[in-house]
Amino acid sequence: MAKSVRDEETSWGKLIRDVVVILLLVLGIHSCVAKPFYIPSDSMMPALHNGDRLIVSKYPYGWSYASVSFHLAPKVEGRLFGKLPERGDIVVLEHPESRIDYIKRVIGLPGDTIELRGGVLIINGKPVKREVQPMTAIPVDANTPSPGSSLYAFVTTDAQGRKMLEAPVVRETLPGGATFDTIDMGGFQTDDYGPVEVPADHLFLMGDNRDGSADSRVPTFQKGLGGPVPFDAIAGRAEIITFSTDGTAVWYNPLSWFEALRPGRAGTDLRPARDAEAK
Repeated sequence: MAKSVRDEETSWGKLIRDVVVILLLVLGIHSCVAKPFYIPSDSMMPALHNGDRLIVSKYPYGWSYASVSFHLAPKVEGRLFGKLPERGDIVVLEHPESRIDYIKRVIGLPGDTIELRGGVLIINGKPVKREVQPMTAIPVDANTPSPGSSLYAFVTTDAQGRKMLEAPVVRETLPGGATFDTIDMGGFQTDDYGPVEVPADHLFLMGDNRDGSADSRVPTFQKGLGGPVPFDAIAGRAEIITFSTDGTAVWYNPLSWFEALRPGRAGTDLRPARDAEAK
């Protein structure tokens, strides 16, 4: 029996309703629970590489306009069930002006005084603990270093003829015990900064690649964050790397998707180690 016009209209109505429900469900999960995130640069090396895919949780710090995916919400002050990050957390945020997603590490909390001298981070008048580590040994691929990155100065060739990124690493331990590795190339304008006091309801954010990060030390006209960032601009906390690709995958060749996967990156926990003795 042929469908009537009314039956066809009802079928289309149900389809549209189902699609809207699915879209609202996805938006709700992205905005309130967790969403995937792609790393597009070297600013958080060595912890994060260009091509890493992450899970970012939305609930640890409560919710604000920045929690809403796709930057759909108007910028309204306030945070529901707000809880400040800890020093050392890696967070995703909306740039205060462009509203583009950034990913940085929390260095300063409200009331902290932040200063850098010769690349040494000073919090509340006390230099943080710094320990020189072995050089990075990261295979060079289409994604690492990123195009135009200052890290190209540290690309070498090993005994097997492979190109490797070997950059200087310094391990920092913040007040509270968060410990993580940074890349410190030295001799950059951002090596000297401040002192600046972090205002109430603001955070001071920096990239782990200290000489290749547009962060709170860098003015907004240079694509930096222009100082401490309002807490409301924080969208969520980086939790774990799900997978990572080397930049060779092409959309029309599914086999290349698997060949481009980097070994050893999936499952990496992005919460910083914490030194109990430093607390």
